Amino acid sequence: MVLLEDERSLVCSYAQRMVDDGLVVGTSGNISMRKDNLVAVTPSGVPYISLTPADIPVIDMGGAVVDGSLNPTSELPIHLSVYWDVVDPDNQPVTSIVHTHAPHATAVSTLANEVPAIHYLLATVGPVVRVARYATYGTPELASSVLEALQGSRGCLMANHGTLTYGSGIEAAYDRARQLEWVCRVFLLARSVGSPDPNLLPPEEIKNVFDKLRGYGQL
Repeated sequence: MVLLEDERSLVCSYAQRMVDDGLVVGTSGNISMRKDNLVAVTPSGVPYISLTPADIPVIDMGGAVVDGSLNPTSELPIHLSVYWDVVDPDNQPVTSIVHTHAPHATAVSTLANEVPAIHYLLATVGPVVRVARYATYGTPELASSVLEALQGSRGCLMANHGTLTYGSGIEAAYDRARQLEWVCRVFLLARSVGSPDPNLLPPEEIKNVFDKLRGYGQL
């Protein structure tokens, strides 16, 4: 019996899409999907272009591989910590995580403690999008830093590293990763022309849009 067959296929597909969308290079970044007490997650050190669903390991919530022959991503401590401990602002189930090394967002992570409110679409991720304190990749210290930064938000930057977003479904998590990269790119473009510094939206407006987006789109 193949475990999480649909989830493994989606993880593989979106991992390859990360490359096409310029959110990662090489084997960097990672994606996971959770169903019940099992998680399908990208393997460590395998080029996404050659990845197949059979290459996606399935782990239990304790981190043990229960299906598949490859080792999971070195960032597994972050994924498990988010699934165990993060509470979505609307109490939606957290079923997918996307971690990228997107260049514009990574650049912003070296400049600020939170993502500047250059555009209201920042609210697709959270009322505040913080920068998690730097720690070496794959460590419990980095997982702890990310959990702190995610409080009340569906994503964060990781200082000198990249981004992490989550969602109820992989499409939501991935869309937030792309929106976050776009907002960071807009900020860097505005800042690149020199003074004056770009105008930013007040925190209450980002919170207003964050609340407004709860009713956005089709029911």
